[in-house]
Amino acid sequence: MSSFWSLYVVLLTVVNIAAAVWLIRWTAKPRKDEPASTDTTGHVWDGDLTEYNKPMPRWWLYLFYLSIIFSVIYLALYPGLGNFRGLLGWSQVGAYETQIAEAEKSYGPLFQAYAATELAELSRNPEAMETAARLFANTCAGCHGSDAQGGPGFPNLTDGDWLYGAAPETVLETILKGRNGVMPPFGPMLGEEGVRAVTQHVLSLSGRPSDPVLAAAGQQKFTTVCAACHGADGKGNTALGAPDLTDRIWLYGGSADTIAQTIRGGRQGHMPAHEPILGPDRAHLLAAYVYHLSHRGSPPKP
Repeated sequence: MSSFWSLYVVLLTVVNIAAAVWLIRWTAKPRKDEPASTDTTGHVWDGDLTEYNKPMPRWWLYLFYLSIIFSVIYLALYPGLGNFRGLLGWSQVGAYETQIAEAEKSYGPLFQAYAATELAELSRNPEAMETAARLFANTCAGCHGSDAQGGPGFPNLTDGDWLYGAAPETVLETILKGRNGVMPPFGPMLGEEGVRAVTQHVLSLSGRPSDPVLAAAGQQKFTTVCAACHGADGKGNTALGAPDLTDRIWLYGGSADTIAQTIRGGRQGHMPAHEPILGPDRAHLLAAYVYHLSHRGSPPKP
C-alpha cells in the first residue's frame, strides 16, 4: 500500500472512531427542554399508546464505550491502520507459516518415513493409503473429483489408461513437475471437410460406428497430420502425452462433435507442478496413492 493510501486509511479510521465517541456523548447529553425520564414526550398513537422519555440504560451506553476502547487496543496491537503492522507484529502470513511449521514438526517424520519406501511397496500399505487419501482430497479432488474419476479435461486416475505412462516414477514426476498437454488446432489446415473425415477415422480406430467412406478419406489425412504424435496405428505416444485413440477412453469426451471440436480447435491441458506446494515427501506419498488407485481396477497400461 502506498504512503498516500496508508495515511488515508489511518485518518479515515481515526475520524470514524472520534465521530462515534462524539455521537454517543451528544445523544446521551441531557437537553434543557427534555422531559424527565418519568414524563411522556407528548407522542400518542392509537389513542392510548404513549411514548415516554426513557433513555437507554447506563450499562448499554457503557458497552458502546467498551467497544470503542476495544477497537483502539486492537488497532494498536494488530494491523488495521494502513501500513502499521501493530505492536505484536502479527500477520496472517506469519500465522500461516507458524501453523505449517508446527504441522511439519508433528507430521514431517511420518512423511519422511513414507518417502523412504519404494512407491509400489508404499501403495500396498493400508495405513499410508489412508493418510494419502486425505492428502488427495485436500490437494487433487478439486480437479480429479473426490472419487478420482476425473471429468472432461481431467483424467480418470482409477482406470489403466495413462497419457505419460503408468510407471510409479512417471506418476511422481507428473505430480512434482506438472504437465502441459498441447493439441494444436488443425481446422485451418484440414478445412471443415477434412475435420469431418478425420473425425470419422478416429471413431473407426476404436471400433465405433463411423462413415466408411469418410473414414477412408480421413485415414490418409490422419497419416499425414496426426500420426507424428498419435502413431500410424493411433495408439498414442506416452513420451509426448499423446493419447491412445484405439480405446474407448476419452479425456474430453468421445462424441463425434467433441472429437471434431478437438481436431478443429485443439486442446490446451495443464497440470500444475505441486512440488512447491507439497514438497517431495508428500508428493511421494500422493504418487503412491494414485498408483494404488489405478491398480484397484484393471491393470495399468505400460
